[in-house]
Amino acid sequence: MNRPDEIDDSSAPLIEHLAELRSRLIWSALAFIGAMIICYTVWQPIYNFLTQPICHALAERGQSCQLQIIKLQEGFFTAINISFFGGFVLAFPIIGYQLWRFVAPGLYRSEKAAFMPFLLASPVMFLIGASFAYYVILPMAYDFFLSFQQAPVVATSDEVTTTGNVAGIAFQGSMQEYLGLTQKFLLAFGLSFQLPVALTLMGKAGLASAAGLASMRKYAIVGILVLAALVTPPDVISQVVLFTVIYGLYEVSIQLVRRIEKKREAELRAQGLWVEDDDDEDEAKP
Repeated sequence: MNRPDEIDDSSAPLIEHLAELRSRLIWSALAFIGAMIICYTVWQPIYNFLTQPICHALAERGQSCQLQIIKLQEGFFTAINISFFGGFVLAFPIIGYQLWRFVAPGLYRSEKAAFMPFLLASPVMFLIGASFAYYVILPMAYDFFLSFQQAPVVATSDEVTTTGNVAGIAFQGSMQEYLGLTQKFLLAFGLSFQLPVALTLMGKAGLASAAGLASMRKYAIVGILVLAALVTPPDVISQVVLFTVIYGLYEVSIQLVRRIEKKREAELRAQGLWVEDDDDEDEAKP
C-alpha cells in the first residue's frame, strides 16, 4: 500500500514519457483545432460582441458604428484571428487538463493537492481580468480615444454656408486594427490578474515569503504604475483604476502567502519539526 506522500506511478523509461507527451500534445492540438472551427462558424456574433464598447462610445456621440475593411482580405483574416483567439480560450481547459495529466504522475499526492487549486484558479482569474477590461477599461479607453475627433468649422454668411479652413477629424477605423487593440487589452488584463495565482504558488513552493513581498512594496508600486501607463490610455482615471486593482491584488497575494506560511508552521509544530528563529518576528513585519 502506498504511503500518502508517495508518487502514484513508478518511474517509466524515457521513450514512454515521450510517447505520453506526444499523446497529450495530439489531444491538445485536436481540441484547439476543433474549438477554432467552432469559433470560425460563429465569428460574426463574437465580433459583434467585441465591438460593443466602441459602438456604445460612438452612439453616445451620435455617430454610426461602422468599421472599415481597408484591404480586400482583411475580413477573412479578421475571422481567422477571432477563430484563433476564441479557439484557444475554449480549448484552454482541455489543454490545461492534458498538461496536468502529463505532470501529475511525477508529483507526490500532497503536491497534487497543493497544485490543483491553482490550476483551477488560473482560468477563473483570467476570465475576471478580461471581463474587467471589457466592461470597465475599454469603455473609458475608447471614449478617450474618440475625444480627439472634431467637426469641420462651418461659416454662415448671407444665407450661404461654407466650410472653414479647419479640417474635421472623424473616426473611420479598420476592423482588423480594432480587433487587435481589443485583444491586447483583454490579454493584458487577463494576464495581470494572474498575479495572486503566481505569487501564491511561489509562496506554496517556498520561493516567496510574505515578509519578502511586503518589503518589495515600493518596487511593486513603481512596476504597477509603469504597467498602468503602458496598457491604458494616457488619462488619469483609467490609470488610477488599473493601479488600484492590480495593487489590491498584490496585497491580497501577501495575505494569501501569509496564510500558507501560518498553516505550514502549524503543521510543523504539530509534528515537532518547527525550529524557532530569532529573526522570524522581525522578518514577518510588513
